[in-house]
Amino acid sequence: MSDIALALAVPLSIDWAPEQLPGDVRVEPAALRTHDGAAVPGLLYRRGTPSTVVCLMHPREYFGLHYLIPPLLRTGAAVWTQGSRSIGLDVRLEHEFALLDVAAGLVHLRERGYTRIILLGNSGGAGLFCFYNEQAEQPPADRLAKTAAGRPVPLHDAVLPRVDGIVLVAPHPGQGRLLMGCIDPSLVDESDPFSVDPTFDPFASANGFSPKPGASRYSPEFVQRYREAQVARVSRLDDRARALITRRMNARARLKGDVPQPGDATLAAHTPIMTVWRTDADLRCLDLSLDPSDRKPGSVWGGDMLASNYGAVGFGRTCTPESWLSTWSGVSSQAAVQRTAPAIRCPALLVEYTGDQTTFPSTITDIVGWIGGETQHSRVRGDHHGRPLRPGEVPGRLLAGEVIAGWLHEHDYI
Repeated sequence: MSDIALALAVPLSIDWAPEQLPGDVRVEPAALRTHDGAAVPGLLYRRGTPSTVVCLMHPREYFGLHYLIPPLLRTGAAVWTQGSRSIGLDVRLEHEFALLDVAAGLVHLRERGYTRIILLGNSGGAGLFCFYNEQAEQPPADRLAKTAAGRPVPLHDAVLPRVDGIVLVAPHPGQGRLLMGCIDPSLVDESDPFSVDPTFDPFASANGFSPKPGASRYSPEFVQRYREAQVARVSRLDDRARALITRRMNARARLKGDVPQPGDATLAAHTPIMTVWRTDADLRCLDLSLDPSDRKPGSVWGGDMLASNYGAVGFGRTCTPESWLSTWSGVSSQAAVQRTAPAIRCPALLVEYTGDQTTFPSTITDIVGWIGGETQHSRVRGDHHGRPLRPGEVPGRLLAGEVIAGWLHEHDYI
């Protein structure tokens, strides 16, 4: 491990607590209001009065104790960690509104006097920050006026500060594209989690499955049909979401008109919740010969993918029709990195973990190619969360901190 990495470690572990930070670090909470009136929290970590701040945020989780905070502070930059309006309750998460959450934090930082803002998008935070940058780079009149579900979103008259650099750590191609890669297309009936079309069943030996971890082998023909069936299932869910929204909006229209029908008041008030079963079935997590890397068998949800696929955890399990279309649909979401990354013209860094069970090497190659400007691509050993792949190894998150610190210095951000 290099001298730089040793200097960044606080301590040489994968976790940390606030009392382990240098004594001169100040932690300042902030309660902010977004342009549309939502409340969002934030924490500012700083030593002295730096002019550069690095921002960490995820659309569904809170990064207040993110593992990169200590090494970032040791570079001399301040660190801003922010929550969205949907922390831990993403059933209603719509990415277009989350952009207003990002903006509230950046406006606050500009008002605090920070002259250089660096966005650090980790995992799902990468898709959010790429989407934010794409909209911030647009003239206000050209910004999105509606969500993917058709809800008006006031981006055109909101202040969206532009940023000076973007770092992506273990990024995936957007929440929707991520889910489309791992959704189980063999589910036949969305109301029956046990319904299976055997021709697409990823856990059927006839299709190449092996109960031995990592030993499944799927033919190229099956993989192609499987991917096409995944897109088809997502499209069917899109149709279902739009039908539910149309039913509600039609009821509201009738209530405003002269011919309301019995039950319209209830339909107009009701927000249905979609349950999306079986969303942990990416063939690449079962067949390690597909898009090979240093990853272990299994997904981020565990080694037993049959259990995680049929269980309660997983991406997009419950959502409103609006959040499905905005966030979880790989067909309809406007937050797909393929759509938003070309707008990145500022300096960019992408840190890839070589044992990532969520984002695979070909996807990383795609993301680097989608970014519109010059991008540094660095690879370090670690799983999706930067943990060591083998006992005794230096955690990837510490190596990632070293790479990011070097990049910040090289670009004179600190």
